Amino acid sequence: MSVISKKICFLGDYGVGKTSLIRRFVDRQFSDQYLSTLGVKISRKLVEIPKQNSLESQQIQLLIWDLEGRTKFHAITPSYLQGATGAVIVADINRQDTIDRVREHAQLATSVNPKGIKLIVALNKADLQEDEFYETEKFSDYPEIIVTYMTSAKTGQNVDEIFQKLTHSMMKRTNI
Repeated sequence: MSVISKKICFLGDYGVGKTSLIRRFVDRQFSDQYLSTLGVKISRKLVEIPKQNSLESQQIQLLIWDLEGRTKFHAITPSYLQGATGAVIVADINRQDTIDRVREHAQLATSVNPKGIKLIVALNKADLQEDEFYETEKFSDYPEIIVTYMTSAKTGQNVDEIFQKLTHSMMKRTNI
């Protein structure tokens, strides 16, 4: 069975939990110690998805690019985004300014990959949210954003789901 590689980028402001979400998915670990990502960190995870109209499955090597969120390196972010077929835009559910910049991150990802990139929004740190958050449809007017999830790297809430949904979406485009 051949393995297909797909590049996924994680975008968002600093401190929203991009690295924590990736670590939860790849290593099944969580640490509440904040370590700022400098530049980019690349992780890999092999997943299997069922082939359309078949009992067989396809192995997908996810190349997960964790892009730092500090604005001083913002100028090099487009070069990291090149060749991505999917991206997760992460915002901190408790910091409205990070939610307000989701469209800015989406616009950047689509401008670098104009032939199509699938985007998912992860409203992270849901475990710290006391009130119910009802704005998950807030980005439905942006066609590249296929879905918005409430996530928690700490509890694992919807972490696997964001990767599964994005992988299936990227593979639909290639008819696998």
